[in-house]
Amino acid sequence: MSIKQDRVAGRIREILSLLLLREVADPRLHDVTVTDVKIDTELSDAKIYVNALGDETRRAEVMSGLKRANSYLRREVAHRLQVRSAPMLHFFWDEGLERSERVQRIFHDLVIPPADPHDAEGSEETDIAAVDYDEEEPLD
Repeated sequence: MSIKQDRVAGRIREILSLLLLREVADPRLHDVTVTDVKIDTELSDAKIYVNALGDETRRAEVMSGLKRANSYLRREVAHRLQVRSAPMLHFFWDEGLERSERVQRIFHDLVIPPADPHDAEGSEETDIAAVDYDEEEPLD
């Protein structure tokens, strides 16, 4: 993304976060977080990634609430960005948080037995760490 795209995407993320936090009255959209915004090069389409942190079961209701509030959110974004034409807002559920939580649970649930010192590669037969270098003959 270009610098302008990054700047506009960041500003859209800030605006939507504030709108969802303070101005949208729909109870379905409480505790919704805007996790990422990606905007195309013409600044006409924005992909908005959202998540209801800690509550993956609300996916359908959150997406329904966003669909209903889309025109209001777009109008407010246009007004606050001070642009003539606001980008179309396309909302997507951010599954990255859900995936990372799942991976963390898998790692947490792993049972790894302690290593047996007799099974290690450096066992007694192949251990060369006990060489006394003082007793070696010097190389000529």
